[in-house]
Amino acid sequence: MHWVMDMFRWIVEIVLRPLEKKGFVILPKRWVVEITFGWLNWCRRLSKDYERLSDTSETFIYITIIRIMVRRLA
Repeated sequence: MHWVMDMFRWIVEIVLRPLEKKGFVILPKRWVVEITFGWLNWCRRLSKDYERLSDTSETFIYITIIRIMVRRLA
């Protein structure tokens, strides 16, 4: 976590489930990350790690997110 703070100046917050609750609990902010990963998995090329270079994978993630944003704006 310190690496993220030093490198990007982001604050990382870990959201834990309340101890007094059992079973399924909706956690704030966590669904945003999970649904984003779900959207990325819809892209066939990102469903598996086929790329050799991490720059190529990053580029395809950007392309996928741009495609999702354009479809939502249209």
